[in-house]
Amino acid sequence: MDSEPQVAAYMTRSVTTVDPTDTVGAVREQIDGEDGHNGFPVTRDGHVEGFVTGRDLLAADPETTVAAVMSEETIVADPEMTITDAARVIVRSDIQKLPVVDDGELVGILSNTDVIRSQIERATPEKVAKLSRTLTDLHGVELTQERRQVPLAELVPTQAEVYADELDGRRYELERGLAEPLVVIDAGGDGELYLADGHHRVLAADRLGIDEMDAYVIVPAEPLALGMAKTAAEQGLSSIGDITIIEQDRHPLVETTTQLQG
Repeated sequence: MDSEPQVAAYMTRSVTTVDPTDTVGAVREQIDGEDGHNGFPVTRDGHVEGFVTGRDLLAADPETTVAAVMSEETIVADPEMTITDAARVIVRSDIQKLPVVDDGELVGILSNTDVIRSQIERATPEKVAKLSRTLTDLHGVELTQERRQVPLAELVPTQAEVYADELDGRRYELERGLAEPLVVIDAGGDGELYLADGHHRVLAADRLGIDEMDAYVIVPAEPLALGMAKTAAEQGLSSIGDITIIEQDRHPLVETTTQLQG
């Protein structure tokens, strides 16, 4: 079993900080700027003295110093702490960002988004392993797995329809770096890459102008006659442009309050 990933593997190392002598007004401008920060570690000579949030800044006079409004009892993590333990701290403390400190100095910051990303990256390999076992059982061939970027233009879909409302969710994830890697099968022989998992993600990426995506690619030792390849051909699926987007209907697991009350 793989060891538990540590905070160092997922933290952001380039951290924007503020000085305790900065004014609230100056820091508030940074939050309103293009970086979109909602809070900052407060440091002096690289050492963390506190943390200031957007809420702290909005409630204070612009001429007040950061030192007067920052939280001094700031919870920090060690880079060798496990992601699971860090996630518990974030949830129990009701915070969004956890400064990471090594020998008293700030070395990074871990957000709740980073924690979610770590869990996604752990879940996808399990999905790939299950699919690989199924293919081995069906075809009796050895398989290898590769992690690489795949061009969307080279993917052959195996699902004919996706729901428009779910595309919005996948777009949100892509814009925040939270999308799972695709799962793709390189059947060999014809050089085509069959998309086994990630149809909503692919179309959302295409709408964002993304040309390639991160994927786990399952590669057989010899060419395979995949059942999903036959199904794709029967449905006329040769590129992601052949997928139908259902605009009017909601996903079958989504209901409205009117439906629930009826």
